[in-house]
Amino acid sequence: MRQFINLIFISSLLFSFNSFAKSAIYTGYFSSDAVSGYDTVAYFTQSKAVKGSKKFTYEYKGENWYFSSKAHLDLFTANPEKYAPQFGGYCAYAVAKNTTASADPKQWSIEDGKLYLNYDAKIQKTWLKNKVSYIDKANKNWPSVLD
Repeated sequence: MRQFINLIFISSLLFSFNSFAKSAIYTGYFSSDAVSGYDTVAYFTQSKAVKGSKKFTYEYKGENWYFSSKAHLDLFTANPEKYAPQFGGYCAYAVAKNTTASADPKQWSIEDGKLYLNYDAKIQKTWLKNKVSYIDKANKNWPSVLD
């Protein structure tokens, strides 16, 4: 019985330690869809959040990325770093505050050709007031916030 209890204890420690590490790309807890399935190229080409289609899918950094057209898929595959959101799609404001949080793909901004996502409209309002400073802080915190 004692060996069984020790085995359970050791197993729970192993699973607990593994759960602390966060993925480099935010997808939510039960998904492998980057940016909640939104087309990251559309932010740049259409200046709006556009839901992607499973018809145009690409695996990048171990996650599924969806696009609204073949043209957008082709642009992304040619240069994913250009179109992928900063900080793996986590809320950029949260990363500036040295933590992580989910991001709403409808709360976004582009600064110096880079895509940033925010948790919600309230956080984005704060972010937009001083985004250059927040970007600087977030760059210093990334990727250590994943540990």
